[in-house]
Amino acid sequence: MVHLRNTNKNPAKKPTQAVILAGGRGQRLHPITEKIPKPMVLFHGKPFLEYMIEYLKKEGFTEVILLVGYLHEKITSYFGDGSKFGINIKYSITDINNETGPRLEAARSMLDPVFFLTYCDNYCPINTQKAWEHFCSQENTLAQITVYSNIDKFTRDNLRVENGLVSTYDKSRSQDNLSGVDIGFSFMHLEVLDLMPNENLNFEKIVYPKLVQEKKMAAYVTHHRYYSVGSLERLPVTELFLKRDPIILLDRDGVLNKRMAKGEYVTSPDEFQWLSGSIEAITLLKSKGYRVVVITNQAGIARGALTKEELDAIHQKMQNDLQSSGVQIDKIYYCPHGWNEDCFCRKPKPGMLFQAQRDFCFDLSRTYFIGDDERDVEAGEAAGCKTRLLKEGESLLSVVKEVIF
Repeated sequence: MVHLRNTNKNPAKKPTQAVILAGGRGQRLHPITEKIPKPMVLFHGKPFLEYMIEYLKKEGFTEVILLVGYLHEKITSYFGDGSKFGINIKYSITDINNETGPRLEAARSMLDPVFFLTYCDNYCPINTQKAWEHFCSQENTLAQITVYSNIDKFTRDNLRVENGLVSTYDKSRSQDNLSGVDIGFSFMHLEVLDLMPNENLNFEKIVYPKLVQEKKMAAYVTHHRYYSVGSLERLPVTELFLKRDPIILLDRDGVLNKRMAKGEYVTSPDEFQWLSGSIEAITLLKSKGYRVVVITNQAGIARGALTKEELDAIHQKMQNDLQSSGVQIDKIYYCPHGWNEDCFCRKPKPGMLFQAQRDFCFDLSRTYFIGDDERDVEAGEAAGCKTRLLKEGESLLSVVKEVIF
């Protein structure tokens, strides 16, 4: 076995080169891929790969190396040198029968000492700066993969994470006690390629277990669902995600209605009082095609101040009031737990925001969360949202006009 050096030498700044493996035949997408390669599948008039390149540019990457093979001319003719996309694109073209290992080795001379490696069939809007900072915090690691927590069992787990490191990597997904899945967004030191034998083999299947064994593979965990063109059954939900219908997330108390004194709760429909401008803000948002989702802590349930049935009655009163204006809130998420129950849903933790993301298939990084408490800001930032704190004296209507329109 090749042993890698026991030192972390990450540069101070995040790498600016992204490498995309895009050479496979895409057999699980037949018959679509009989005429086009997998990354060129269209969504709303644009190929999937274009969405990826736009994301990489937004994240500050300035160069993309495309490792292509199957029907590569469909990719090269569309993207060219990348100038029309505002990013520099280069190509490494290899035999269509090559696995991912030889594709990376063929491109070695083009690669920076540290680069961002992705596959052409998954999209997840992670904050790569935060991912990079996490990588730098893990001593002596030479690679870091992005792990979808898979708490909703969206797919089959293929790894396990312990203390920020990948402790098990099982591409066959056959081992017990796996939790999480590799989505293919990785920071990688070039010397990791030295672990790959000179054979036509799959890179992650061979190299990742070796990195795990030497405790040199970090894991950056995200709860944001990823979207894929890996198989026919994944295309409809990816189509919905990339449609990018507008959505906004709102706190309840202090944003929509008058907040009670500290330690007190709205316990009945009669106690619910709309703040000035709130109904008008929701009406404006709905007129512009926005879905409106409410995210609210309701510890009063855990404390015995009200029941779930009473909370439901309050929320029904809200919907009834809005209905008279011809609008509705699309969904209300609430956390019924107490302050010390350490649940993942109570703000400032972001669990409810991630649940909404999975339910409505939207991009949290493109979405505003408006609240009136620092816990709302913390939850929004933890979920990767844009956040806006409603200041004293501001109405939701004025803030909506400011940040949305």
